[in-house]
This record gives sequence, C-alpha cells and structure tokens, in this order.
Amino acid sequence: MVKFNESLCKGCGLCVNACPKKIVKLKDELNAKGYHPAGVEEMDKCISCAFCATVCPDCVITVEK
Repeated sequence: MVKFNESLCKGCGLCVNACPKKIVKLKDELNAKGYHPAGVEEMDKCISCAFCATVCPDCVITVEK
C-alpha cells in the first residue's frame, strides 16, 4: 500500500514514470499549493515496490507492505 501526502506534492510526475504497474497518476484537482498531486486509485494493483517513493524528491510517498 502506498500513501501520498498530497498537500506537499509538487506534481513533478517522477513517480508516475517510475511505477511499473502504471497506476500512479496526477490528479485533476489542485492541492493547497496549486499543484496537481500524484495518487493511486487502483490500490489493489500496487505491488509495494517503492520505486515511486525512491524517486520522489520531496519525500511525500510512504510505502507499507
């Protein structure tokens, strides 16, 4: 399971490109900082590989197995 601190996400998209299952996507709505935060809607497909958390420059992603 992966958790995103959407209020701190800058929407750089690095996690979107890093996800091998292609389930991380930028959301349509904006966060308080005015960015489109990343998130996962199909959590059941997440394999907890932590690639997304590894590439995140702002450390807004936490992965739990």
